[in-house]
Amino acid sequence: MLWRMLRQSWGHHLRRKGLAVLTVFLASSLISALLAVSIDIGDKMSRELKSYGANILIEPAGQAVLPAVFSGQSNPLSGQDFLDEAELPNIKDIFWRNNIVGFAPMLGGEVQVGDRDVGVLGTFFSQPVEIPDEEGYQTGQRTVSPFWQVTGDWPQEPAGALPQTLVGQALARRTGWQVGDTLPLRVEGNTREVIVSGILSSGGEEDNQLVMPLAVVQSLLNLPGKVQAIRVSALTVPENALSRRARENLDALNAEDYDLWYCTAYVSSIAHQLEEAISGAEVRPVWQVAASEGVVIDKIQLLMAVVTLAALAAAAMGIASLMTSTIMERAREIGLMKALGAHPWQILLLFYLEAATSGLLGGAVGCLAGWGLAQVIGLMLFGSPLNFAWIVVPCVLVIAVLIALIGTWFPARRIARLYPVEVLYGR
Repeated sequence: MLWRMLRQSWGHHLRRKGLAVLTVFLASSLISALLAVSIDIGDKMSRELKSYGANILIEPAGQAVLPAVFSGQSNPLSGQDFLDEAELPNIKDIFWRNNIVGFAPMLGGEVQVGDRDVGVLGTFFSQPVEIPDEEGYQTGQRTVSPFWQVTGDWPQEPAGALPQTLVGQALARRTGWQVGDTLPLRVEGNTREVIVSGILSSGGEEDNQLVMPLAVVQSLLNLPGKVQAIRVSALTVPENALSRRARENLDALNAEDYDLWYCTAYVSSIAHQLEEAISGAEVRPVWQVAASEGVVIDKIQLLMAVVTLAALAAAAMGIASLMTSTIMERAREIGLMKALGAHPWQILLLFYLEAATSGLLGGAVGCLAGWGLAQVIGLMLFGSPLNFAWIVVPCVLVIAVLIALIGTWFPARRIARLYPVEVLYGR
């Protein structure tokens, strides 16, 4: 009997039921889109924030420690410790290998160009690197430092017979060097000519240097296979209490906390794994970059949570308003059911089932609309569609039904106060 009454009730009052479904649909579409965005926004925002530059720096252990020993004075052994270029593939051999966006080794020194002493930096721009299980992998400053701006062309890699170089914009202003100029480089008896392919603007010390392929600088300085530092760009999750405890004293963590920390993509845990993978290295997170990423992502997720709660509240109030007017319109029907012996809980159950059905219909259609909205948001903000996690569907359906039930609960209490004699006689 109850299901027959439910089926018949959907044959009447279609306008109000349609409005209820529409209200749940609008809330569900917004909530499903925000849930899909919040699930995938961590990786998307982390990739976008890579424009800040590398968030991990790898240096030789001696080079990283000595500046602290000399308390800001010149380090007499600076530049004498090196990392082995052959260990670069180890960066992509850690637990979080897929979170490594890219890396760029660096080797610096000084050369003479005519009568000038000029700083020179060797690095990767977009250099092919042999990585197991990753055919055609390329990495370098174009990935790690996307804020570098080049007027002209990037140097060719691997270098040809006449290597190409970038000239920092500040150095170019002082010397008048332009794209196409050929520069004779000399250092300790080694000579090499390079051609200027572009002018570099980085906002850092590279603006006063010649920046060229790593192999060319290694040859000039007679340091084959050596690098001084490696910049690493990695996708990470925001720091929390556990990561801060590990940062303060890793040895104080118990086995369970250590495993959780190690298997979470904190910048500190990735740095620790890189230190294990590269011999003789000191790996330090660049906390200015890592902290800013965490703060931005946390605030965006908080904003989405507030918008989601607002959508829930608005939908619940809309359902409550619709159900209140529905109960007033159906007062005679409710009075008749009571007069025929229906219990209040049976009448309440009928209204709750109607609300739940509206919630399911609105939630199901809202999931589809939310999926489309999430793709539009991804394309507009990140230039690529977001990955829609299917866990969103049951979550949104449950939320949609709860919205409908909560919105029905407030007006449904009026049913108990309706007396058949009064409503049937129009009082």
